[in-house]
Amino acid sequence: MFENLKNDYRMYPNLMNPVLWVLAVYRYGRWVESVKLEILHKILDKIYWILQNLVSVITTVYLPRNVVFGRNFHIIHPISIVIHPKTVFGDNVGIMHEVTLGSRGTYAAPAIGNDVFIGAGAKILGEITIGDNVDIGANSVVLEDVPANSLAVGVPARIIRNHVRKKWVYEPEK
Repeated sequence: MFENLKNDYRMYPNLMNPVLWVLAVYRYGRWVESVKLEILHKILDKIYWILQNLVSVITTVYLPRNVVFGRNFHIIHPISIVIHPKTVFGDNVGIMHEVTLGSRGTYAAPAIGNDVFIGAGAKILGEITIGDNVDIGANSVVLEDVPANSLAVGVPARIIRNHVRKKWVYEPEK
């Protein structure tokens, strides 16, 4: 947990950055799941739920501890972001503000590949897969799988295949 928090601080080196708060509570929640002593687990779990709800209200970012993400997960503008608990992210994923990743009639969630950029206001809904090297355009509503090396734009999203994009990786300042 502490190594992850240290990496998060490298990416967001300001203690007043709301993303750092969200990630700290997320990391704490993941750690609580590993506590085996039942009574201690219950106490720490109650603290997690209080912190998680408090941080969600203050930051308007809902990142439950069940979400799985890879290296360089980057919330670019932490405003009104909702992520379904079963969502899985690959490496080098960037999310802008007002993004929703959620279910559509079932309790299933999207799976996001590596090197994906999700534009402001995008909605990715249902048990769908977003491939590697994909851009999701601002305000797009994605309801179907997006293959690798594509661009998804519009409502509902139209898939533009073989989209050439500049690979981006957020590099924290040293």
